[in-house]
Amino acid sequence: MQKFIIVFVFSLLVSNCSLYKIDVQQGNVITQEMLDQLELGMSARKVRFIMGTPLLQDAFHQNRWDYLFSFLEGRSGKRQQQVISLFFDEQQQLIKVSGNVAAGEAKPETSTPTVDPEDTRPIL
Repeated sequence: MQKFIIVFVFSLLVSNCSLYKIDVQQGNVITQEMLDQLELGMSARKVRFIMGTPLLQDAFHQNRWDYLFSFLEGRSGKRQQQVISLFFDEQQQLIKVSGNVAAGEAKPETSTPTVDPEDTRPIL
């Protein structure tokens, strides 16, 4: 019985030394491609299609949508946070984008790859 208690206490101590902390992701994922698609004058409906439902929508300021994204790395404890605020006018047109993620220029589309005629055989 005494051996059992010693083994139990030892295993309890060893298991507490190797705690695994998981990564915690919260909020709306915001990518640069999503921000590149936003244009001033765009309707709120199109913005919602591109960005998704805002995380925060103030009842007193219906013309402001806030998108938040937070990522806490379990091992290092480093937190990454992105905040985007979108502002609309009375006609629900996008008039301003602000936050700690810069809205960039849309990337030029690359040409579509050509198909080799030999590769057009049917797939069975």
